[in-house]
Amino acid sequence: MASSLSADPAERIIVALDGMDPEQALAFGGQVSELRWVKVGLELFVQAGPAVVSQLRDQGLRVFLDLKFHDIPATMAGACTGAAALGAELITVHACAGREALQAAQAAAMASAHSAGLVTPTLLAVTVLTSWDQQRLQQELAVPQGIAERVSSLALLSATAGIGGCVCSPLEAAALRAQHPLPFSLVTPGIRPKGSAVGDQARVMGPAEAIAAGASQLVIGRPITRSADPGAAFSACCEELVN
Repeated sequence: MASSLSADPAERIIVALDGMDPEQALAFGGQVSELRWVKVGLELFVQAGPAVVSQLRDQGLRVFLDLKFHDIPATMAGACTGAAALGAELITVHACAGREALQAAQAAAMASAHSAGLVTPTLLAVTVLTSWDQQRLQQELAVPQGIAERVSSLALLSATAGIGGCVCSPLEAAALRAQHPLPFSLVTPGIRPKGSAVGDQARVMGPAEAIAAGASQLVIGRPITRSADPGAAFSACCEELVN
């Protein structure tokens, strides 16, 4: 499974290529020699298409395909069939799609990877996006649960459906890890290294703290990609994990 933990801190950091055009995304790997994982999100995928996943893999990079599939079971299954065939090793689905859709997505991803002779991807269920806070969740979506309770219930739904992990805020990692031991993956955006701006994330934590809380891998974007020296910024994040 793609989610197995590594002692190499570079394997624990996924760099989000958000905000890049295809040319920039493909050039980025050459700027960071230690880079192992990249995240391809909606913006880049819409611009570049499925080929960008293959192109990044051709550079020796592992790909987290973050398209957050949320649809009826048959459509979820079809989407995950295609995503797994591209060689994406992490794929996001929305937990709110429900048990049947999650099970269909998981089965389809496994079958597709096996047929193509590729590593079986880990599906990651999105619980509550890290840009949300509790007041907005309740006022705008009329969700009566608090964020912690909502995340917990959606993570449990996902785990019982056979999904291999969740995307969660680092602030929720400790509670989820207590409920879901390894090999269940906890991939955390909302990571801000020392001295970084919070930006549009509402629930954030530093890299070392997130790993200590139980995160499997960390998603870091702008603090690295918009740095004057992305390679040095990446190395600094790695050093935070070992110091």
